Amino acid sequence: MNRLAALREPSTRKLLFSAGLSWLFDAMDVGMVSFIIAAIAVDWHLGAQQIGLVAAINSIGMAAGAAVAGSLADRYGRRSILIWTLLIFSAASGLSALVSSFVALCILRFIAGFGLGGELPVASTLVSESVPQKERGRAVVLLESFWAFGWILSALIAYFVIPDYGWRIAFVISALPAFYALYLRRAIQDSPRYMAAVQQKPLPFRQRVASVWSSKYRRSTITLWVLWFTVVFSYYGMFLWLPTVMVMKGYGLVKSFQYVLIITLAQLPGYFTAAYFIEKIGRKFVLVTYLVLTAISAIWFGMAESEGMLIAAGICLSFFNLGAWGGMYAYTPELYPTEVRSTGVGLAASFGRIGGVIGPYLVGMLVARETAMTTIFTVFFVAILLGAFVVLFWGRETKGIDPDSPTV
Repeated sequence: MNRLAALREPSTRKLLFSAGLSWLFDAMDVGMVSFIIAAIAVDWHLGAQQIGLVAAINSIGMAAGAAVAGSLADRYGRRSILIWTLLIFSAASGLSALVSSFVALCILRFIAGFGLGGELPVASTLVSESVPQKERGRAVVLLESFWAFGWILSALIAYFVIPDYGWRIAFVISALPAFYALYLRRAIQDSPRYMAAVQQKPLPFRQRVASVWSSKYRRSTITLWVLWFTVVFSYYGMFLWLPTVMVMKGYGLVKSFQYVLIITLAQLPGYFTAAYFIEKIGRKFVLVTYLVLTAISAIWFGMAESEGMLIAAGICLSFFNLGAWGGMYAYTPELYPTEVRSTGVGLAASFGRIGGVIGPYLVGMLVARETAMTTIFTVFFVAILLGAFVVLFWGRETKGIDPDSPTV
């Protein structure tokens, strides 16, 4: 039987596409913020620290959303929480088009981040539980690949819309996913694993957290929390600043958007190669290899001076970093049983989002102090290597393992 047959089943394809589109809209919003901030900074004369603050507040919302939604999804189901988080971030993004003050923008970005942060771990948990074990990792990485399409879409909107029509229209476009939530109500259902687990009385929140930190799962939890922190810290610190960094290196706003679009396109092959290797060789191979190569690409990007070197380093950074993201989302749900899975994934993602708060704000502080780009990207180089080594020495391989098995 073809190994991809399970992913070709109509029900599996429908779930993957439906959850994937919600993932795409999340990425579109996050990507849009990076471009919009660059445009708002020009309109409102924002300093580097203010730019970093907007990105940091967005990540604070994502941290809160991941923890809350992850817990609620174990209690009330993956489907309903997925829909509500989609509605929350869409509404807040649309309302952002009306803001006239920096404070109002920050408040709405926190609310939008709450919805964004909650949707991602819930969607990955739903897909992970709903496909056969032998294709579970590949399915989640393919789900993650929709993130690249979202970033590409945000880059296209930024390139073609913002220069001519302004950043407010971009926020209006980012509110459209609210209508997609109506489709999701009928398109997806909770996973059979979850429905079987809730036939028993759900565990209280405190007991679920205690289970995640019990001796059986403590090592996995520590590994995941370090992994998530270093990956999110480096990703948001680097990618939310990409358009602004390009402007700082002397390129105009439109030219910077064009270069970031080119760099973003490299995310797709990064995901697809990770999807291949994750079932062929294993989760740890993908995570460690792609993270090490991300670290090398980061230091290369920081040192790049010429236009060609900048784009080449950016392409490699995009390729390997997003491949690692796909591996991380596939790996995380496989370390916990169904009754605490969404809580475990949500807590790891929430802790990681703290890195997403620190990363962009730290860059803003360093840029304000006129710190060299080489030094800034060296910080990310060290952080990414730390995550890779923790997975290498502490992480356990989950390829072909059923997390609900009593022997795990």
